[in-house]
Amino acid sequence: MKKFLQANFEHKELFVRLFGPDIYAVGGFVRDLLLNRPPHEVDLLIQGQPLEEIVAKLKPAGRLDLVGRSFGVIKFTIDGRTYDLALPRKDRLAEKAQTTGRSHKDFLIEADPTLPVEKDLERRDFRCNSLALRLVDGKIIDPFNGQADIEQKIIRLTNPRSFPDDPLRVLRAARFASVLEFKIDPEIYLAAKEIDLTGLSVERVNEELFKILLDSFRPSRGLQEMLRLTVIKQLFPELYRCSLAIQDSYFHPEKDEAGHHTVWSHLLLTVDQARVISRVAGLERPRELALLLAALYHDSGKPATANWEFKKNRLVITNNGHDLLSEKIARRFLTRQKIFSWNGLNLPGIVPLLIRYHHRVSELWLNRASVTKKAFNRLAARVKGEIDLLIYLDAADRAGRKKKLVSGLDRQASWLFKKFEELKVNRETIKPLIMGRDLIRLGIAPGPAMGQLLKKLYQYQLDNRFETRAEGLKLARKLIEEKRS
Repeated sequence: MKKFLQANFEHKELFVRLFGPDIYAVGGFVRDLLLNRPPHEVDLLIQGQPLEEIVAKLKPAGRLDLVGRSFGVIKFTIDGRTYDLALPRKDRLAEKAQTTGRSHKDFLIEADPTLPVEKDLERRDFRCNSLALRLVDGKIIDPFNGQADIEQKIIRLTNPRSFPDDPLRVLRAARFASVLEFKIDPEIYLAAKEIDLTGLSVERVNEELFKILLDSFRPSRGLQEMLRLTVIKQLFPELYRCSLAIQDSYFHPEKDEAGHHTVWSHLLLTVDQARVISRVAGLERPRELALLLAALYHDSGKPATANWEFKKNRLVITNNGHDLLSEKIARRFLTRQKIFSWNGLNLPGIVPLLIRYHHRVSELWLNRASVTKKAFNRLAARVKGEIDLLIYLDAADRAGRKKKLVSGLDRQASWLFKKFEELKVNRETIKPLIMGRDLIRLGIAPGPAMGQLLKKLYQYQLDNRFETRAEGLKLARKLIEEKRS
């Protein structure tokens, strides 16, 4: 095991100059250094110095935010970068905390500069995170053999007795297993069975789910761990039903780990394929998240729409109308989880529409010999111009029947992109050419009649009856004259 490790990050020398041997990098930063992963954040621990002295030393160097001062945490910003600095702390379960529905907020956090670093590390969730690195000389503090767990790629509990006290740790176990590609110690599965997760805030649950989706090479790994750890059953019942629903093995040869052809196994593979496609396409993270959430929920309506039908000389499982029901389920999920927008992107305005129309692009492909521009226009309008995400979801859905990850878009998706480009159907071209102000100039007063006329003109635009504003105004005059005569 390593006894020393050099950590180089911006402003390290400033912290060493201010706090000498009393400042440590802790947690995930140290873990990621040992894994040769580029750390994204640096969490710092200052031992042996009172909070007032720490504040006095930092104040001349940058901006301070003392929002966490009551429990020994300071946010320090310098040159546009923010660091979390903390005193050694210990957790104590509040006396009034409920035995069920417990939240991560049901703790009294006590900061004490005299606590040894090892006592602070003891409060952390997993051994691979219970590490500290003294900045002045690079000495590693590893009282719980976290390095051994990192080498073995396993998630183990630092303190089994305190694990049930914070339900969020169950979700964090799934996330770390997924992002780090570690296995989980069976002891954690046994402990998780007894933990009530329903008291967790939706914001914290969303944060862990989003990190699994966005930061994992195969998000299915974390999602499957969420199923094993009872997270799916307790917090995402609509997805839990998918794990119990079978699909027709002829059309869906993919299986879960026990060999069952479940809707869940298809959802997991579809999410993995969507993750690859989003990276190949270079999607920004908010749009990538929209695609991944749509992939996760695109078939959530299948359990309730499953039926046996005898056709083509055999019994077939059908799921007629599952796309419409999946849209409704996705809307309920987004509302329940209070997911409105993420980094400026309106997720409820995009994700349900992708789910509702995710089969329609395949219909364009199947009818490619006869399909007209009108069909492309109408589909683009129905998904509010999110054509690329719709094609990506369709491609991921198609690839969600095999475990091998795709390397790019298949023939069908490539044809669809080419056709939309050839026909000049895009977010801009489907915008209404005729507006209410145009009709006012033609003598139409605002009101229901104007709304009906605008709607008719927009349908005519999508039907390719006109392609320019001038043509649209000409048609509007004709419709008005016909109405008056």
